[in-house]
Amino acid sequence: MTDLLSDADHKALDPLLSAGWRVAEDGKAISKRFTFGNFREAFAFMTEVALCAEKMDHHPEWSNVYKTVDVVLTTHDAGGVTRKDIKLAQAMEKAA
Repeated sequence: MTDLLSDADHKALDPLLSAGWRVAEDGKAISKRFTFGNFREAFAFMTEVALCAEKMDHHPEWSNVYKTVDVVLTTHDAGGVTRKDIKLAQAMEKAA
């Protein structure tokens, strides 16, 4: 099982929050809406992230409508946000 973020780890959230990520009211997830120029760009983003997520064995909750991709990250077996979520969010920022 993966541990929840420590107080020191929460500092890693700061750049993500500046990039538009939000912490859920209960603190157990982070989320963001990515908006692209068109469906093809959105799908390319999802494909790149899917390959990264598979390597990490950590998969996002997400949905796609045309040029938007809504993402929620949480580590279910830990009951909240972990370093895995931070790492995947950072990969998503890079892919976007």
